[in-house]
Amino acid sequence: MNGNETPSLECNERIQNEPRRQKYLGDMGLIALITFLSAFVPLSTDLYLPTLPGMALYFDVSADLVNLTLILFLVFFAIGMLFWGPLSDKYGRRPVLLIGLSVYTAASFACAGSWDIYHLIAFRILQAIGGSAAFAVATAMIKDVYDRKRREPILAMVQSMVLIAPAAAPVLGALLLKFMSWRGEFLALAFIGLLALAGSIALQETIDKRNTGSILQTLGGLYTVARNPGFSSLLGLFSLPMVSAMAFIASSSYIYINGFGLSAQVYSYYFAINAIGMIFGPILYMRVSRRYTRRSIILACFAIISASGLLISLVGGFQPWMLAIVLLPATICGSGVRVPGANLMLEQQREDTGSAAALLNCFATFLGSIGMTIISLNWSNTILVLGMMNILVGLAGVMLWMRISQKPYVMQVPERYIAAASR
Repeated sequence: MNGNETPSLECNERIQNEPRRQKYLGDMGLIALITFLSAFVPLSTDLYLPTLPGMALYFDVSADLVNLTLILFLVFFAIGMLFWGPLSDKYGRRPVLLIGLSVYTAASFACAGSWDIYHLIAFRILQAIGGSAAFAVATAMIKDVYDRKRREPILAMVQSMVLIAPAAAPVLGALLLKFMSWRGEFLALAFIGLLALAGSIALQETIDKRNTGSILQTLGGLYTVARNPGFSSLLGLFSLPMVSAMAFIASSSYIYINGFGLSAQVYSYYFAINAIGMIFGPILYMRVSRRYTRRSIILACFAIISASGLLISLVGGFQPWMLAIVLLPATICGSGVRVPGANLMLEQQREDTGSAAALLNCFATFLGSIGMTIISLNWSNTILVLGMMNILVGLAGVMLWMRISQKPYVMQVPERYIAAASR
């Protein structure tokens, strides 16, 4: 079967009732490692969000220049995944993890020692390239280990645990600021890299069949996956919420600290409110999916994102607590649709799983960087722009999903994963 062919529910699939055994990590240890690796984006961006205004003062540069440490991190994180994902199909998940995490850890130490903003930006790019290996491989490992019946619940579990990071990271970052400078934030990221590296050393390889072609042929797997119409159409749709989600992350510290006049510590609490909403999004999706179809849930989620954007535009600028409340529905729904979206996309590919995972995460990260760039422009009313972005994302999502959900490659993926897994 070619990599771009849509798989059949009954055709030549190795059925796994239990995940492949890990001698050192065990089943729960494997899930914990996948979760930790999947959290590298929020950990690497959200931990030092409270320091951004202070870093601009420290380096005596504009906020736009400091924001490049976020924007370029995401851009090169996305680019890096396009290389690591296919390479993991050829050489295995574990070697790619060990190399990438070593680069990430070394770059984190270098960030902590940066002496001007330009060196910090350069080291952040290197940090992004290394960390992208963890993110790409983590998603591929889920496809390696879990069959179609268990994958969506596992994705929901991992997604919920991963999203604890956006809730905890700014609070931890603000707490660290009480005892050390912004350099301490990057030392904390270096420690995180060392922990992930230790877990990866204990990991046993998860991939069954490796790509035996040349490196160029391996990288060509990206093209094979991208020309699969089922995968590419779903990719564009389910990456949309990242535009508005990452726009909020990039602008949140300026809105709450500079706009509303809050301290870094109080800002972190408001940020955590919406981050907690991200945690409950996947959990809520799995509960609601027991009673309603995937098609109706996803449609409702995009509609709610648009309605939330309207409320942000109208009342979000009055009080910080009002902004947090009206943003919460968009946050919950945006994280909720990632679970069925990721599973539907992974289900389109029989082979080239690393390439599929790389494209899945790369395009979402790329669109997120676009959202960050837009919100970082010199707007007179950032909250209004944030609201408009959510409105447009929601409306575009509704229209695209109404069209895509009628396609056979969507309808043939089972709806009731939890029920199927319990039989």
